[in-house]
Amino acid sequence: MIDIRFIRENPGAIRKDLKRRGDRERLPWVDEILENDEKLRKLLKEAQELRHRRNTLSSDINSVKKKGLDAKKLLEEAKKIPCRIKEIEDECAALEADIKSKQMGLPNILHDSVPEGMENVTVREKGTKRKFDFEIVSHGEWLESRNLADFKRAAKISGSGFYFLKGEAALLEIAIERLAIDILMKKGFTIIQTPFMMRKTPYEGVTDLNDFKNVMYKIEEDDLYLIATSEHPIAAMHMGEIFDEKDLPIKYAGISSCFRKEIGSHGIDTRGLFRVHQFNKIEQFIFSKPEDSWKLHEEMIANAEEIFSALELPYRVVNICTGDIGTVAAKKYDIEIWMPREKEYKEAVSCSNCTAYQATRLNVKYRKGEEKEHVHTLNSTAIATSRAIRAIIENCQQKDGSVKIPKVLVPYMNGIKSI
Repeated sequence: MIDIRFIRENPGAIRKDLKRRGDRERLPWVDEILENDEKLRKLLKEAQELRHRRNTLSSDINSVKKKGLDAKKLLEEAKKIPCRIKEIEDECAALEADIKSKQMGLPNILHDSVPEGMENVTVREKGTKRKFDFEIVSHGEWLESRNLADFKRAAKISGSGFYFLKGEAALLEIAIERLAIDILMKKGFTIIQTPFMMRKTPYEGVTDLNDFKNVMYKIEEDDLYLIATSEHPIAAMHMGEIFDEKDLPIKYAGISSCFRKEIGSHGIDTRGLFRVHQFNKIEQFIFSKPEDSWKLHEEMIANAEEIFSALELPYRVVNICTGDIGTVAAKKYDIEIWMPREKEYKEAVSCSNCTAYQATRLNVKYRKGEEKEHVHTLNSTAIATSRAIRAIIENCQQKDGSVKIPKVLVPYMNGIKSI
């Protein structure tokens, strides 16, 4: 969320940003927050003065009684103070709740380079698109025909959107993960396996749950959600903590399964790996000093590009526009991977600089001399294995029906060069 001090000092910047987003609905919130904040501060001052008066009254009453004088008026005044303090506390609680709710709902301030409108902007395209002289078999059909995946039995036990991966396909998934892990470890990332469930309070610190309400699985009998990405538990891991400046940036490579109630059509595939309820992903996450975050944002997208380039898969990088960016990120790149059967790009990576937005919600700071400031947080997919497997099967498919394994994965595949 946006720090209250920033709102007080820069209301015009927030209004301007909401207009860039086309978000007229939340524009009045800025004035409402400022009005309630002013009321709150006046009430808190009154409560402080009343507590001080209560303390002095106690002394005055004792002094009057010692002199044998009538302390009735002072006693009546002292009797009223606790009631007024209670009234003020109730008013303050209501004002604080309203301010916090609107603060949590205001989106992050966008970077100037975010494209305005509803059209994402292509930054660059990389890789060579193969020309096929045969009909490409869909990845789902290809996997089933070779007994490397079972969608029907997964649906039988879990419902649609789940799958069994078997044999060389399962090995391929592990190989993709290991490639991403090795690349990130060489760049100073610490490998981390996260919990698959989170409580509501830390989850609200990480993101606007309204953005995920149609996507997340809630465990109804417990205060727990299945994670949509390892970004979320990693972001919340240092909730309420203060880093030493010398320790930043802190770089994590998260390994987890991700759970999502994906909304919308599965496109041209009735069965497959592209849009599923459970998948595995390697995630990049960084806690950084504010002055370093934009440089690190470019480094993170470059890391993801290195993985896709190593896999020899054509892709493009797009700068996400104001109409599509969501609440938390100040800027977001996507990597979209080329799918030759459909002859179009499909999203495979999301790379965001969230600036201090998550850290303010989670109260994660660092010591800067005598001061404490909120860190910046950044996240990016390194690779989501299910989408990568689909891309490999359809981009690397041969005329005889086999799939050529990208050279970089052969060592991780125990020498298997083709399936």
